[in-house]
Amino acid sequence: MKVRLARLLLKLASLLPLWLLQAVGGGVGRLVGLLNTREARVTRRNAELVAAALGPFDPETFVRTVMAETGKNLAELALVWGARPERALSRIVEVRGREHFESARAQGRGLILAAPHLGCWELLNLWLCSQGPTAILYRQPQHPEWEPLLTGARGQLGAAQIRADSGGVRELLRVLKAGLCVGILPDQRAKGGEGVVAPFFGHPVRSMTLLSRVAARTGVPVVFGCCERLPNGQGYRLHFLPAEAEIASADHAVAVGALHRGLEACVRLAPMQYQWTYKRFSMQPEDPDCQVYAGMR
Repeated sequence: MKVRLARLLLKLASLLPLWLLQAVGGGVGRLVGLLNTREARVTRRNAELVAAALGPFDPETFVRTVMAETGKNLAELALVWGARPERALSRIVEVRGREHFESARAQGRGLILAAPHLGCWELLNLWLCSQGPTAILYRQPQHPEWEPLLTGARGQLGAAQIRADSGGVRELLRVLKAGLCVGILPDQRAKGGEGVVAPFFGHPVRSMTLLSRVAARTGVPVVFGCCERLPNGQGYRLHFLPAEAEIASADHAVAVGALHRGLEACVRLAPMQYQWTYKRFSMQPEDPDCQVYAGMR
């Protein structure tokens, strides 16, 4: 029932103009920030951690803006998931760096598109699907009943949906061999003791090695992509950036370092639209010097 209701609400909300969706989402996000929720506290701590690299900025302005952008991102799901794909795609008004995407795809060996949690990443997924055969790697939701909504929305244009598990890795290799473009969200914390540590905005961060291992094994090119939200409901701007060759290094620390530098380049395009509500800088219990969110719930 909850999933059906969510689908209905997305359909109804998709009828609203983009500027109104973003105004409502931004207002809710700012309100949540004023209530000093866990997300606001995490954002405030992240602001302290990245100030030297991204500053100067006022920390409280940073928190308010990030919370507003987070609210807009949630509200935009109505457009991307609730409206017809053609309508959502029509709101993309500019594509910068498209030559990097086209050059990689023209090699005919498959393509890994590394898309961080920045701006409206779900619209980027939709755009990728509109360009040709695409697969999307995803983690199963914490509540499995929401998985059909997620995969149904992302599969509107026929994208293959690949779970990020052991079976999914085999499928990932198969679709890359077939020449598909695979979208991966590369900035999630590695689970358990997995992953490798490398600097991210001047701090040691543990990240997954899956993307780099697959790139090294298959030899497919890697391109970074993100979807920047323009102000006042003006639409969206896509950005594509080439990845460093070291992202496919056999040395996992070197590879993750290149991954982080690519992520940093994306974040600098629209710093306040990154998912700073996420504990990106937390690491594992065996790393006592990096418990930067200690005591935060």
